[in-house]
Amino acid sequence: MAEQRPQGGTACYDAYLASCPTRKLLDEIAGKWVSLIVVALGDGPLRYSDLSRQVAGVSQKMLTQTLRVLERDGLVTRTVTPSVPARVDYELTTLGTGLGGLLDGFKAWAEHNFEAVDSARGRYDARSADLTIEANAAG
Repeated sequence: MAEQRPQGGTACYDAYLASCPTRKLLDEIAGKWVSLIVVALGDGPLRYSDLSRQVAGVSQKMLTQTLRVLERDGLVTRTVTPSVPARVDYELTTLGTGLGGLLDGFKAWAEHNFEAVDSARGRYDARSADLTIEANAAG
């Protein structure tokens, strides 16, 4: 069970269990904007405004919320430089860089394989439409 500790004293986690805290972490990492924000920060620190431009479609509210979650989880650091207006930079921590490498691989896979996935979707949707027509004709 996720809450039990093995003999060595190290926590034993099982994300397949609903009560396991790693399940919540995976849910956060799988969030809509997390992967894009983490990958964008993989090339180095970015100002809030630059990050907002790079991750097209993210609202100011969602960008702020996601960055706060990432900062709380120790994946991102926030640095405020006093100026007018204040400059705020975000950067991956060592922990965040490790996650960024994994998420960058997912991003690359999606970009490389999108056409094959889109083609499969088209075939599936056409087959499903044919089955619906046949069922309506029979019924």
